[in-house]
Amino acid sequence: MSIDSPLAPGRVACVGDSITEGAGAEPGRSYPTQLQEMLGPAWEVGNFGVSGRTLLRKGDFPYWNEPALSAALAFAPQVVIVMLGTNDTKPQNWAHRAEFPGDYRDLLQRFQALPGRPRLFACLPCPVVAPGNFDITQAGVEAEIPWIRAVAAELGAGLIDMQAALAGRPELLPDCVHPNTAGAREMARAACRALTGRAPGDA
Repeated sequence: MSIDSPLAPGRVACVGDSITEGAGAEPGRSYPTQLQEMLGPAWEVGNFGVSGRTLLRKGDFPYWNEPALSAALAFAPQVVIVMLGTNDTKPQNWAHRAEFPGDYRDLLQRFQALPGRPRLFACLPCPVVAPGNFDITQAGVEAEIPWIRAVAAELGAGLIDMQAALAGRPELLPDCVHPNTAGAREMARAACRALTGRAPGDA
């Protein structure tokens, strides 16, 4: 997804679950690390991903309870990229799905309220390759997408379509959920394009 005007370099907080943290990719090759390489030294990308965490406050392991959330806020980012929702599709969490839009809105507003008024980007979660894994489902992810789009539009946040970035490429998701190093690169390219209007390999 491109933008009308590239953003000025600054601090980027990547908020998320194990996919942000880097599970599935080679050590040190998470999408935030590869995004840092693409953006260059004028930018500072912080990885605040925590494995297994949910967007839902009533989920089994809410991101809300993690020190990573406080750390991401204290990072005083100019840009925030949020990618949560994958673990929310597990049955024990999906029981609370009606609260997903409100919890998503509240999380974005936590960052929106920072004195620096960072630019927010909400990610449409990565695809889940059939038949899924870890009790995570593509049907659940697809149900979340309209909610994420609506909250982003309401709050004036940008969108990064990680679903589209990896769609139709199951080889990038070998365990059906977590992108490998090449998949993390495609995610980083999508994020880089959202922030700057271009990504490595663009024509």
